[in-house]
Amino acid sequence: MTTNYPEYTLQGNIALITGAGRGIGRACALALSKAGANIALGLRDVTASDDLVDEIRRNGSAVQCVRMDLHDIAQIHSAVAEVQQHYGRIDILVNNVGIGAANLIEHVTESDFDETVAINLKGTFFTSQAVGRLMIAQNEGKIINLGSQAGVIALPSESVYCMTKAAISHLTKCMALEWAQYHINVDAVAPTFIRTPGTVKWLDDKAFEQSVIARIPLGRIGEPMDVAGAVVFLASPAAAMITGTTLMIDGGWTLA
Repeated sequence: MTTNYPEYTLQGNIALITGAGRGIGRACALALSKAGANIALGLRDVTASDDLVDEIRRNGSAVQCVRMDLHDIAQIHSAVAEVQQHYGRIDILVNNVGIGAANLIEHVTESDFDETVAINLKGTFFTSQAVGRLMIAQNEGKIINLGSQAGVIALPSESVYCMTKAAISHLTKCMALEWAQYHINVDAVAPTFIRTPGTVKWLDDKAFEQSVIARIPLGRIGEPMDVAGAVVFLASPAAAMITGTTLMIDGGWTLA
């Protein structure tokens, strides 16, 4: 009897990661390249990625940088077309870009609301649409969206961010259902506080850091590679029967 063991290698796959310049996006790019994927870095500033490019190449993978500002739908389309022209296909999409300025509900402005929705939801939707069309033609693909534990629980001063991340989980289900017929898996990961350049202004406050750790049963702040590991798993053949799910990466915060 032959046993088909799960495979975690991504050798020969092409992965596009949005917001790949730092934090979770950077970690995903590195982890995917370490697993064998060739990488396309979606960046607002393509000139600020030299060290990341060098590190990906040291992992033995090819790498391409494309200008990709999610405010601009035309630029999303041109970036995706550029990746397709360069590599011939896109096998994995990681929708990493997200923002969330803290503000109490009574003080949220229309511009703050619109900006958060535009990046977290609209940008994710239309990037997925552009790449999804290629994956439909390929009859296969993996899309991993960046959600958040904030999509499951309420966090003070984060109402708009929480709303968009809850929507990401449901959008993930909708995409998974519509595109299953094309052998496209769509999943999301939902991290807790992760130590990144975007969270350092809060986590540098030791009292705040300890208050966060107190809520996490595993007893520590997450690191970008904690998220990247889950992304590599969902992108791999080992996750072939997983679609439409949101995987919590919260150290147990949402258990209670």
